[in-house]
Amino acid sequence: MNFELDDTQRMLRDTLAQFLAQRYSFTDRVKASRSEPGFRQDTWRALAQDLGLFTLVETGDAVEQMIVMEEIGRALLLEPVAETLFQGGWLINRANASKHPLLPSLMRGEVRLALAITEPDAADLLQDISCTAARDRKGWRLDGNKSLVVAAPWADWLIVAARTSGRRGDLSGVSLFLVESSAAGVELRSCSLIDGRRAADIVLCDVRLRPDALIGQADAALPLLEELRDRAIAGLVAESCGVLSKMVDDAVDHCKQRRQFGQAIGSFQIIQHRLVDMHIELEQVRAASLLATLSLNGDQERRARAVSAAKIASARACRFIGQNAVQLHGAMGMTDYLAVSHFFRKATQMEREFSTPDWHLQRLDRHR
Repeated sequence: MNFELDDTQRMLRDTLAQFLAQRYSFTDRVKASRSEPGFRQDTWRALAQDLGLFTLVETGDAVEQMIVMEEIGRALLLEPVAETLFQGGWLINRANASKHPLLPSLMRGEVRLALAITEPDAADLLQDISCTAARDRKGWRLDGNKSLVVAAPWADWLIVAARTSGRRGDLSGVSLFLVESSAAGVELRSCSLIDGRRAADIVLCDVRLRPDALIGQADAALPLLEELRDRAIAGLVAESCGVLSKMVDDAVDHCKQRRQFGQAIGSFQIIQHRLVDMHIELEQVRAASLLATLSLNGDQERRARAVSAAKIASARACRFIGQNAVQLHGAMGMTDYLAVSHFFRKATQMEREFSTPDWHLQRLDRHR
């Protein structure tokens, strides 16, 4: 197993890191999160057009996803790169063999996507879908509800999972549809997440779709959604590496500068032990992230084990590093003034995103 990045991958990492350091300051990020539309459209266009980042949808390379998501985490990027590029874009590309007419616009940064999969009363099983899509003379008629769809308020198109046959809970009968967010019958009820991003509950009432709105084969979307979820979790774990590494670095810098009893608190042995424990947790997540990434193209059992193990390690580290980083900063660590509080909110959000650690422990038990 090769743990080294090649020259092209290192160039991707360094170029993106330099771009974000120069053009995405923490102050600008906070201002964008509190304004409309809630992200920086100039940054979005630059990522697509100046860096050509969205051409990565053509390769679907897992290591490239890991590299990009870690840098996104370090910068605490608001823009829906994961939802558009590594989730929605990958799904369309995979299901339609690179021939979908929306992909060129996506690569130019002209459209944004969001995945409308989860439902209000659904469990963590992807087959637990009651939203329906029925054929009619002109195509499809879509009805149902979706809950907490991340990036939906920013999306031009929604990828909706709906049941086209069978009953809720059946392992077959789930299909995917591309739905314009402004289409008649689509209602978005927007909200803000604690990490600054936007999400929405979606009501679909008698939404009329053309026949070509179907993505991939009818009734056969579940295996694709299972793979997509694992790729999305691997991306989230890689992003958490960036978030947590920034928190560790900031905690170390703070402990070097903050003085008590005439000396830096970083010279106290108990503080040094805590910083070392934070660093160990971070390195464990990095190792788990790499294993999950390199397992994405393997068989389903191996992929499931590696991804769920990585998610468990990430969730534990998000809590441990997040809480300790705030505590080391003292009371001001919870104020908006310091970046650590914003990174802590992001880590708290990530801890339970894509199911809880308990669910992933049960999944590990099923696939051992």
